[in-house]
Amino acid sequence: MDPIARGPARGLPLAADGYPAAGGVTRRPAGPAESARANRGWWDAAAPAYLAEHGHDLGDADFLWCPEGLREADAHLLGDVAGRRVLEIGCGSAPCSRWLRRAGAHPVALDVSGGMLARAAELNRATGIDVPLVQADAGALPLTDAGVDLACSAFGGLPFVADARAVLAEVARVLRPGGRFVASVNHPVRWALPDSPDPADLRVVGSYFDRRPYVETEEEGRTVYVEHHRTVGDWVRAVVGAGFALTDLLEPEWTPGRTETWGQWSPERGALVPGTLVLVCDLPG
Repeated sequence: MDPIARGPARGLPLAADGYPAAGGVTRRPAGPAESARANRGWWDAAAPAYLAEHGHDLGDADFLWCPEGLREADAHLLGDVAGRRVLEIGCGSAPCSRWLRRAGAHPVALDVSGGMLARAAELNRATGIDVPLVQADAGALPLTDAGVDLACSAFGGLPFVADARAVLAEVARVLRPGGRFVASVNHPVRWALPDSPDPADLRVVGSYFDRRPYVETEEEGRTVYVEHHRTVGDWVRAVVGAGFALTDLLEPEWTPGRTETWGQWSPERGALVPGTLVLVCDLPG
């Protein structure tokens, strides 16, 4: 299955680090259409810089749940994947789906960004692990009802959608009864703290309860990036409201010996506060 052609987004100006340049930053409401349009364009433009910076850690065929270093090979959050049909939401360059294929699963890798999927296609060819790639919004999954056994999302999709419950309802629709969905997202407490890996910067700079999205705009005022904040309680209610049972809620601790610094995440900060929330959701049979 080839990526769905949806037409190129207008190119974004890049900063010196290769990421899209932000002309302005604010906190304000942003709906589903604005969020999807902005984030698709941002990830298309940011894909080369993001993968140059983090590709070595993500690997070509590995399943990393979070910057703390939790990997599916050790955590087994999805259970036995051999022979299972698995949907990955927000796959990026699809290393998780290639790991799943090597483990005997039958994955489909989905992402909103054509730029990310282009790199995923290159890595499919380079590794010889050919996983199907689909370009689509997480809120409108192009799959049949009860068509997959498992679904997963490692920091993909959920932080960037305006209506998390609608996305979770879509995941519930495509899962078979008794299926499982596991997703990792930014830990909500991060929104009250500075975006810095230095533990000396740990101080409350905003309200944990301020649910207004973080929005970046270019100089002309066009929205180019949107990230949505939800409290832990918001996530629990969204999961339950979509018909899932919340089986587990993980806050991964920093992996001993891991030295990677990833944005706000670092070994020093990871020893003090959580950076990731992992939702393990089961659909009643």
